[in-house]
Amino acid sequence: MKELLTGNEAIARGAYEAGVEFAAAYPGTPSTEILENIPKYKEIYCEWAPNEKVSVEVSVGASMAGARVLTAMKHVGMNVAADPLFTYAYLGVNGGFVIVSADDPGMHSSQNEQDNRYYARHAKMPLIEPSDSQEAKDFIIEAYDISEKYDVPVLFRITTRICHSKTIVELGERKNVGVKAYSRNIEKFVATPARAKVHHYELEEKLKKLEEYSNTTFLNKEEINDSEIGIITSGISYNYAREVFGDSASYLKLGFTFPIPKEKIINFSKKFKTIYVIEENEPFLETEIKALGINVIGKEKIPICDELNPDIVREALLGEKTDRIEIVKEKVVSRPPTLCSGCPHRGIFFELSKRKDTVITGDIGCYTLGSAEPLNAMDSVVCMGAGISAAHGFAKVFEKTGRKTKVFGIVGDSTFFHSGMTSLLDIVYNNSNVCSIILDNRITGMTGHQENPGTGYTLMGEKAPVVSIEKICEAMGIKNITVINPNNLTETKNALNFHTELNEPSVIIAKWPCALKRFSEEDKKQFDLSVKKYKVNPDKCKKCRMCTKTGCPSISFDKEKGASIDINTCIGCSVCYQACPFGAIEKVGEENV
Repeated sequence: MKELLTGNEAIARGAYEAGVEFAAAYPGTPSTEILENIPKYKEIYCEWAPNEKVSVEVSVGASMAGARVLTAMKHVGMNVAADPLFTYAYLGVNGGFVIVSADDPGMHSSQNEQDNRYYARHAKMPLIEPSDSQEAKDFIIEAYDISEKYDVPVLFRITTRICHSKTIVELGERKNVGVKAYSRNIEKFVATPARAKVHHYELEEKLKKLEEYSNTTFLNKEEINDSEIGIITSGISYNYAREVFGDSASYLKLGFTFPIPKEKIINFSKKFKTIYVIEENEPFLETEIKALGINVIGKEKIPICDELNPDIVREALLGEKTDRIEIVKEKVVSRPPTLCSGCPHRGIFFELSKRKDTVITGDIGCYTLGSAEPLNAMDSVVCMGAGISAAHGFAKVFEKTGRKTKVFGIVGDSTFFHSGMTSLLDIVYNNSNVCSIILDNRITGMTGHQENPGTGYTLMGEKAPVVSIEKICEAMGIKNITVINPNNLTETKNALNFHTELNEPSVIIAKWPCALKRFSEEDKKQFDLSVKKYKVNPDKCKKCRMCTKTGCPSISFDKEKGASIDINTCIGCSVCYQACPFGAIEKVGEENV
């Protein structure tokens, strides 16, 4: 049986066929759909963890207990998960352990484009890289056999193009691996310094055996053609190389890329006059190959920044430019991303944008768009949780220098559970004059509406306790907590005014469901989610453009006609209605959800 699958879907299928029993992750593009596709396989228990570190730790426990486990995350999530991962590489496994890193060359949805292949070398883990969906399924099955045979966790590295592109996949049956027996093994699994010293020596021996494996595995293969050009490549770059050179070059396609197959690479390189190393981002393979004394051409011609494509490879190595339609840049209209029509974050950023003497530290989520035109209501974005902790740093420096600027730290609900709670604890413990704003849109919004501890449901669709953000803040010692409807500008403004005057840690919780969410019954009971429609009365419109300053994509402006609202996309959050100083925006209809 064959199906057309994305790489992410294929990995989920591969986990099923490999006999995986346990899977955990924190959603992050481009990895999210891996875990979203696991619940269809009822044999696998799966969950969304509060963050990537926790997802690795629970997976470590499940692996120690004897189950084959899968944990997945985007590349920056590996930074969060590194602590337990490095130690587990020393300890070894019981049930097979595979961690998927979905890297994002080109930063389509990320704040950097780090190359996580280096984690394999740094943590001393075997590294596997598929080139299409079929390999994603097949290779991950092999990854579990490697993990258990060599007693190591395995890093399975994919990229955005592998994650989201589709190829035909031949499906197989599930292996009846079962769960291995567990018995207490203090020498193996208790990581004291004395034991870790022993484990380090053991791990180095494992890596030697893994290198021997790398020279014989089907994951690394040669494609020899009658040519003077040899290409060493891996992952999606293999497809780009194949499209450019076709049969005019020979290939060493590496699917097992750490430890590298030194013997195989040396023998391959002797056959050709010119050797290219084609890889995205960092010279990971190139550096290893040059260390073997092999003269190759790589990053001196191939860009280190951004993702590759066949046109870039063709121009870099062959000096050939592809004919294409020329773009007249003067006629291209810029369409930057913006908060959706009816987004509950809009009201809070609109009111913040009117405050001049403020610093607003942002975070990773849809609400990062509060930094965009026309709102411009954000000073920084670094990583998950830094929306609150960076605010603390600002506030303490301002306090030290006598600056009276009020600092607001912003996170979303899922981000608060991910790493915002410890940041807020730091603010309380060190008595920082920060107002933390938690944007609770009742779902994990940016990655496509995954459940979190505050939504009342699990990844598997089961009902779960709704963790109260307000009670968490109270338990941490926050005395002043204000819960607002962010679509109500008066309520929002009053809350900001009140918290600006405070000289202590405080919290505003802006609570309203995401405009695109599939509303639960609990949402419908708690909020008035009827769809309202608004229009502009042209006779009253003074062309002041105040409505456009809300940044709503449903609003457009014509110099002659003034403002207008697209009634097909308007869902009636009423922010523009409240913002208009002349009463030119009027309610025209309402639909029940």
